[in-house]
Amino acid sequence: MLGKWSSADGSFKRQRSVFQEPISSDHPVFKPAKGRYWLYVSLACPWAHRTLITRALKGLTSVIGVSVVHWHLDAQGWRFLTADEQTRQKAFKDGIFESQAGGIASAKLDKSSHLANVANDSARLFSDATFDPNQHAARLSELYYKADPDYNARFTVPVLWDTQTQTIVSNESAQIIRTLNSGVLDEFAGEEATKIDLVPSELESQIDEFNAWVYDNINNGVYKTGFAESAAVYENEVTNVFAHLNRVESILSEKYGKLKQKYHRLDEVLAHYYTVGEQLTEADVRLYTTIIRFDPVYVQHFKCNFTTIRDGYPHIHLWMQNLYWNNAAFRLTTDFDHIKLHYTRSHTRINPLGITPLGPIPDIKPLVD
Repeated sequence: MLGKWSSADGSFKRQRSVFQEPISSDHPVFKPAKGRYWLYVSLACPWAHRTLITRALKGLTSVIGVSVVHWHLDAQGWRFLTADEQTRQKAFKDGIFESQAGGIASAKLDKSSHLANVANDSARLFSDATFDPNQHAARLSELYYKADPDYNARFTVPVLWDTQTQTIVSNESAQIIRTLNSGVLDEFAGEEATKIDLVPSELESQIDEFNAWVYDNINNGVYKTGFAESAAVYENEVTNVFAHLNRVESILSEKYGKLKQKYHRLDEVLAHYYTVGEQLTEADVRLYTTIIRFDPVYVQHFKCNFTTIRDGYPHIHLWMQNLYWNNAAFRLTTDFDHIKLHYTRSHTRINPLGITPLGPIPDIKPLVD
């Protein structure tokens, strides 16, 4: 059962995450360990993207494995690809799962000019999706039913899975990234370990406050706009999205001005150019996954077309470019092919012909000094 997207008045209602357990030495079941936990993600989904970025930033790519579902979401939910044992052995031998994007390299292999020729049933292993090495599941739904045989809602990503007890730890992205940032798994990271703290105590209240209004009005706002099923609801939601983008632009504009007075070179400015404080925080991670999708899909597919980020919001645009081009954790986990294909081929009520626009070109502009 996938559940309804909209309520009776035509407005989008986001499903509440059912599984929300932490990993902790004090937890009766979910103790810290290397190789015990596994992430199931979609490269197209902004909520799942948060967890991939955090996993990479914290140096946990060798601690927590990743499987990637197919970009096409059909009536039965997310699916994996199957692979014979020889292919699986070669994949692990070649270290394919060491990459921060979970073994997916389609952004490098399949350029946007080819998107129109990719069918919804495309089965390119490690390009369209990976397989599930834990439960050998064909569908994400199988993991949900394994964790709860009576589960009756949508099968959402991300999923943090415990391979030891064979159940879901959490399917709430906000909680998962807090768990990954908490440090409970840092000791297992070895040489990949980093000292990054995305929620430093002195900034936590500011981060929480920023996240709260960004989530409701921008992260979820684009969905409330795109899935609106009445003109009145759509017009209200799209206006609200851009009002809050204006708010972010104002914050970053003021910050950029102060940094320019403090530092002389652009690279020095960009080293401190973040939404909360002068360091990379969870607030940047959570906002980025919406902004990076804005021009490629939200403008046309969700009708968020007052303007684009690149043309209408110079300070947000620079902030996004800085994260993408100057931080591999953001760049290597961003797959524009999965993003474009998923939205335009999966939402048949919005785009019944399933034609994937080739633009914008480029997906993201280069960062120019």
